[in-house]
Amino acid sequence: MNPRVRRSVGVTETLAVAVPAQSASPALDFDALYRDSRDDVFAYVAGLLRDRSAAEDVCAAAFERAYRRRRSFDARRGEPRAWLFGIARNAALDELRRRRRRASLAGDVPDVDAVGAEDAVEGALRRGVVRAALAGLEPRDRDLVALKFFAGLSNREIARVLGVSESNAGTMLHRAVQRLRRACDATP
Repeated sequence: MNPRVRRSVGVTETLAVAVPAQSASPALDFDALYRDSRDDVFAYVAGLLRDRSAAEDVCAAAFERAYRRRRSFDARRGEPRAWLFGIARNAALDELRRRRRRASLAGDVPDVDAVGAEDAVEGALRRGVVRAALAGLEPRDRDLVALKFFAGLSNREIARVLGVSESNAGTMLHRAVQRLRRACDATP
């Protein structure tokens, strides 16, 4: 047989061999994590930054960081969603530090109960009161409220993001909501 025309033997068998996945952590399915969390991460970051275009940039940066660090994810230390929100939180806080300004709400929270014009006016007034009350809270309290109500995280996930115990996260959240209620009641 001519050496230049040699045929490969066993090519189909070689192609059938499974190629090991590149991800070091089989517990982290990044595509599914992205699809399941992107809207919540954006809502959380937008609530902190109050700037839609900056929130888009910060979310993109957070997902890029998470993708690059996906091999360092350790399922023993927490859930993927809490890990991702920790990265997003740090990215948002970095942006706030760069801007040297206080975070506040991004916009009106939709009122699903409002039906008529009267209800729309009342809903707008309530949202204005809540927005003003949130603006008066300490940044840590605003962060807790955003994690719980904008991002929809459980107390366990909030604890993982903040690096505290679950009971401590619940207590901190309870106190932040109490301060928010008092601020809403005090707003004329």
